[in-house]
Amino acid sequence: MSSSFDLIIKNADVATASDRFVCDIGIKDGKIAALATGLSGARDIVDATGYLVLPGGVDAHCHLDQPMPEGVKMADDFRSGTISAACGGTTTIIPFAAQEKGQSLKAAVDDYHHRAGDKAVIDYAFHLIVSDATDTVLTDELPQLIRQGYTSFKIYMTYDDLKISDLEVLRVLDVARAEGALVMIHAESADCITWLTEKLNDAGLTAPQYHAVSRPSAVEREATHRAITFSELVDVPILIVHVSGKEAIEQIHWAQGKGLKIYAETCPQYLFLTEDHLEEPHFHGAKFVCSPPPRDKKTRHRYGMALKKSFYYFFF
Repeated sequence: MSSSFDLIIKNADVATASDRFVCDIGIKDGKIAALATGLSGARDIVDATGYLVLPGGVDAHCHLDQPMPEGVKMADDFRSGTISAACGGTTTIIPFAAQEKGQSLKAAVDDYHHRAGDKAVIDYAFHLIVSDATDTVLTDELPQLIRQGYTSFKIYMTYDDLKISDLEVLRVLDVARAEGALVMIHAESADCITWLTEKLNDAGLTAPQYHAVSRPSAVEREATHRAITFSELVDVPILIVHVSGKEAIEQIHWAQGKGLKIYAETCPQYLFLTEDHLEEPHFHGAKFVCSPPPRDKKTRHRYGMALKKSFYYFFF
C-alpha cells in the first residue's frame, strides 16, 4: 500500500507569505500537499520542532562561471555556487548567460546549459546578456529565445567587453516591447568613466580607493536618466539594476511620478559598505570593488532614507 506522503515534516514553525504557525507539512511527488496537524503515513519523517520552515529564496541576480578575460576566473561554478546558495536557504537562482562579442546569443545559452549541466544542486533559470546586438541577434535569435522562455535579459551602458551603443539600446528595447520581455540595464556612463580613469591613471592614482573616484554618483545619475529616456521613447518597462545611491533614485522617482514603468533593484553592498572599505591597507580594499562602487557614509544614510519611501524589487 502506498504512503499518503513521501515526506512529513513534523512540528514545523511555518512562515508563509501571510501567516506564521506550527503544523506538519505533508510532501508528495516533490510538492507540498498538506499543511495540518497530526499528519501520518509517510515513508520519511523529519522532526522540525524549534525550527523555522519557510519557502526557499530566489536569487534573481547572480553571476556564476561566466567567461572572463584571459587570466581571470570566477570563484564559483554551478557546483560551488548552488551549494552555497542552498546552505543559505536559496533554492532557485537566475544567473546570466552572457554573450561574448562576436558570439551568437544562442551559442551563449547552449554554453551555459553545458556549464550548469549536472553541477547545479538547486533549481536555476537564465537571464540573457546581450553584448553584440547584430541584425541576426535582434531579428532572429533574441525573438526566438524570448519565445522559448528566456524572457528577461541585461544590457550594459559601460564595460568595453559588454556595452552597446545608445542606438543599439533602443533597438534592443524595441525587440523587448514587441516580444513582451523585460530589459535590465546596468546604468553607468562609459565615456565619463573612461575620461575620469584616464585622468586618474595619468596622475598615478591607481589604488582600489580610486575606483570610487572614477565612477561618482553623477555617472550613475546621468546614465539612469538616459536609460529612462530610452524606455519612455520606446514605451517599454525596464529594470535598473544595482542602484547605489540617492541621485539615481531621484531619477527613478521622477520617472515613476510621470507614470513610466521604471523598476529598480539594489544590493546588500550599497546598504552596508561605504567607499572607506576601498581604502583598507595591503590591497585588501580590492575585495570591495564593485560597480557602481559603494558610496560615502552620508550618501549611504540618505540612500537608506530614500529607500524607505520607495517601492523596489530587491534582488540579493
